[in-house]
Amino acid sequence: MSSSTRTTTPVSTDFDFLVGEWDVTNRRRTDFLDQASEWEEFPAVSHGTRHFDGGANFDEIEFPTKGFAGLTLRLFDRETQLWALHWADRRTGRLFPPVVGGFVDGRGEFYGDDTHEGKPVRVRFIWSGITADSAHWEQAFSMDDGGTWVTNWHMDLTRR
Repeated sequence: MSSSTRTTTPVSTDFDFLVGEWDVTNRRRTDFLDQASEWEEFPAVSHGTRHFDGGANFDEIEFPTKGFAGLTLRLFDRETQLWALHWADRRTGRLFPPVVGGFVDGRGEFYGDDTHEGKPVRVRFIWSGITADSAHWEQAFSMDDGGTWVTNWHMDLTRR
């Protein structure tokens, strides 16, 4: 692509905070759809990188006590000014449907549609509490198109 055909629309640096190595404390429900289910806790290690001048972000996370890993590709759409977050799981080799959204006042909210155990769910990711050395992520599912939510996974990240 020649420089005369390059877009000058700015990219976002919203996910630049994730670049580097992180220790992650996970807390997730044993049943993602049951508000009353028990919580389990386990560690993870994440490594994030920045690409496309901030318009893409990639991280790989390993859950050593659970025996699985995954990765997230985040892409910033210059036209819509929104992020699309794409999760892939090593166990299945499947790319899950994206959640889409953005940041306002340091808090990121992202929404999408998926299925869980064959049931359609609305998915919400929230990024908050972002500092140079820490961040919080949470996931929630809704079975009634966002009327009510079951928060089913929290990650607290601490920079290594």
